[in-house]
Amino acid sequence: MLQLPQGTRNPDDNSPIDLNSVFDVIVYIILPLLIIVFYILWRRWKKGRDKH
Repeated sequence: MLQLPQGTRNPDDNSPIDLNSVFDVIVYIILPLLIIVFYILWRRWKKGRDKH
């Protein structure tokens, strides 16, 4: 308790992800999946382009 400055959030105060919240589902599930899919597609596109 003595090391936490006044007014800052404690990591223990975090709440779990609320899957009923559209914002939480988009930010924590859909966006990471889209980033992974687009990265894989970009790598395939780049490999195919380098062969030509």
